[in-house]
Amino acid sequence: MRTLKQILVLGAGQSAPYLISRLLDLAQEHDWQITVGDRDADLAARRVGDHTRGRAIAFDINDGESRDRWIGEADVVVNMLAPRFLDLVAWDCLAHSTPMLSVSYRTRPIRDMHEEAVRKNTLLLCELGLDPGIDHMSAMALIDRVDREGGHVRAFRSYGSGVPAPENADTNPMRYVVTWNPRNVAMSSETGAQYMEHGHIKCVPFHHVFHHTWHVDVDGVGRLEAYPNRDSLSYMQSFGLDEVETMIRGTLRYPGWSETWSRIVALGLPNEHLRIPDLENRTYRDVVEMFLPMILSGDRVPDIEERVSKFLDISPTGRIMENLRWLGLFSDEKIEGQGETAAAMLTNLLARKMPLRHGDRDVVIIKHELDVEYDDRPAEHIGSTMVHRGEPDGFTAMARSVGAPVVMVTRLLLTGELDLVGAHLPLHPSIHGPVLRDLGDEGMAFTETRGPVADSGARGAG
Repeated sequence: MRTLKQILVLGAGQSAPYLISRLLDLAQEHDWQITVGDRDADLAARRVGDHTRGRAIAFDINDGESRDRWIGEADVVVNMLAPRFLDLVAWDCLAHSTPMLSVSYRTRPIRDMHEEAVRKNTLLLCELGLDPGIDHMSAMALIDRVDREGGHVRAFRSYGSGVPAPENADTNPMRYVVTWNPRNVAMSSETGAQYMEHGHIKCVPFHHVFHHTWHVDVDGVGRLEAYPNRDSLSYMQSFGLDEVETMIRGTLRYPGWSETWSRIVALGLPNEHLRIPDLENRTYRDVVEMFLPMILSGDRVPDIEERVSKFLDISPTGRIMENLRWLGLFSDEKIEGQGETAAAMLTNLLARKMPLRHGDRDVVIIKHELDVEYDDRPAEHIGSTMVHRGEPDGFTAMARSVGAPVVMVTRLLLTGELDLVGAHLPLHPSIHGPVLRDLGDEGMAFTETRGPVADSGARGAG
């Protein structure tokens, strides 16, 4: 009978190094073997190093035979691959009755796997990173406590963010650094958004997400801007907030991000459906030109910057155009990186133009705002905030906060402390209780404030 527990980590990208390092640290104590699979075998090998409990493999998610072999041998699969591969991994895990932990958003197909996962005594746990992840766990713990105190949540606002630390936020004009999958940044509005405010549902199509913005102040960071994050309403039932009047999940950026990104969306560049022939031999200017209307007549052909400013209805000398110019969208440079779409071009461009510089730090933020009514005392506003900074030239705050909850749940699962089956989010007390305690011990604790509802302010109109 096999005693050595096999943990298969799929994906070795920017969010994975802390996760892999921590799992390797625990492997000797718990008799684990850590296998890290990535299509870039050299990257996987660098993550594992020469640790005796680790091994690196080349892993192609599209190779069914390889998936069947490695998932079949594992005691738990930690899925850190891009969201588009989540369902594929989940199906194979279910077929082998192998638990899966993932940081990606749970999909409808995975929801539909719940009964089969229960029948097979298997756990499919999604949204286990930072946002989604720590935000869910901390919100659920707070909501449970409010319920025990006899409170009724009437307004729920929750924000997540990963940005450069304030002291090095001005290293580029966009005031942003890429510390996670740049594709997720490039395509951040692709699904649109939906939220509720004062009982009114707001549906936001993808091309208007960055027009719905408002200010949020975060202690230790300053004033940020928020925009709605996906479908907030889908979490009302999960959180037990069926009677809430305001339900908003948002993403935070430094002010100015949304006005520029809304124009990039309007230009059409975050597009993964249109294949651009011979993309790698074109320039950035060539691709932008493809997204502009044809010029059918006229003696003078305006230059590309003039046409972009007119098409987007923005000042040709304003900040947005300066940002587009800084990104290199009008340059004659050959496009770098792999891919066949404008979104792939944009993804590679973000990674190249917005790295975390040597010696700089990033910061992650989770901020909850609840307006609560009571039967026996005045209503109050509860704020709960986590601000966690990365290590200069060490693990980023993003990698730590995404990886730490996965490590903690892996330990709970393999040591028999977590007895949960089905397709879930990390909302059960057996998950969020021990994970939040451990996060606090690692410097990712929440600070809480309470005051009158009148002092909480209202979300600015978008």
